[in-house]
Amino acid sequence: MTQPPLAITCGDPAGIGLEIFLAAHKKIGHEIPMVLFADQKHLPDNLDVMLWSPDAPAHSGITLFQIDFSNPAVPGKGDPQNATGVIRAIEEAVRLTQEGHMAGLCTAPIHKANLQDGAGFKFPGHTEFLAHLCSAQTVVMMLTCPTLSVVPLTIHIPIRDVPSAITHKLFYTTAQIIHDGLTRDFSIPNPRISVAGLNPHASEDGKIGRDDIDRIKPWIAELQAKGLSITGPHSADTMFHATARSGYDVALCMYHDQALIPIKTLDFSGGVNVTLGLPIVRTSPDHGTAFDIAGQGIADATSMIQAILTAARMIKARRDAN
Repeated sequence: MTQPPLAITCGDPAGIGLEIFLAAHKKIGHEIPMVLFADQKHLPDNLDVMLWSPDAPAHSGITLFQIDFSNPAVPGKGDPQNATGVIRAIEEAVRLTQEGHMAGLCTAPIHKANLQDGAGFKFPGHTEFLAHLCSAQTVVMMLTCPTLSVVPLTIHIPIRDVPSAITHKLFYTTAQIIHDGLTRDFSIPNPRISVAGLNPHASEDGKIGRDDIDRIKPWIAELQAKGLSITGPHSADTMFHATARSGYDVALCMYHDQALIPIKTLDFSGGVNVTLGLPIVRTSPDHGTAFDIAGQGIADATSMIQAILTAARMIKARRDAN
C-alpha cells in the first residue's frame, strides 16, 4: 500500500513559510511525498504544480491542495483579509489527516495578530487550535534537535506567575504525555525524563525556597512508582552540557526560557516544534513568520527541512508500532 503524503500548510503567505517549504522540497525531493495546502497564486508562476486528488499519480513538481485566499500575498506585509485562507488550510489538512488521506501534518508559521484581526481567531496559538480540531484535551509542546529535546511545563506567561501555574495535575499530565509520546512517536521504549528544578540549584536543600522539595520532588516519586523513568529535580544550570545530556532523552523544564535558551543555543536553525498528545503527527519549524526577511531569498530552510524529516520519522514509528 502506498504511503499517504505529508500535509504541509502554508502558514501566513506574507511570511517565509512558502519559500522555506519550496527550498525544503527541493532538498528532500520525492523521498517523502508531500501535499502543500496553499493558494497557487501565492506560488512562483514558473512552478510545476499539480492539484492533489486521493488517486493522484506520482508527480515531479509540487502537489497542491488549492486553498482560495482573498488577496495576493505581499512579502513582509501581513494581510488580515487572508486570515480565513490560513485557517482553512489548517482545517482541511487536519481533516484529511484524520481521514487517513494524509500521513501527518507539518505546519508553516502563522501570524496570530493577523488571524485575530481578520477572522476573530480565539486561540492562544497554533498548537491550541490543532488540539481543538483534534478534540485533544491536553497537548505538550516539545522542541527537539539531534542533541537535545526539551518541554517547557509553562509557556507564554510572566515569570511571576510560573510557581502558581505549576500544579500537580499539569506536571503529572505533561510527564505522562511525554512518556507516551516518545514511546509511540520516537520508538523509545522507556524514555528518560530529566526534570529541571524551579529555583536555582533545585532549591538547594531549602536554602533557596521549598518548591522543588515540597512539591516537585514528591510528584516525581509518584511517577517513578508508576514505572516512569523520571529523575530530579536537577539544578538547571548543570543539565545541558554534553555529558549531562547523554543521560536523558528529554528535559522537562519549568518555564519557557529555561527550556528554549539551551536548545536555541545548541541548534538555533535546526530546532523542530513537535506536538505530543495529538491523535495525528504534527511538527513545525521552530520560528515565526519572519516578515522582516520574507521575499528576500535569505530565509534559512533548515528548521523546515528538519520538521519534515522529523514528521516522517514519527509517521514511520507509529506505522511500525501497529
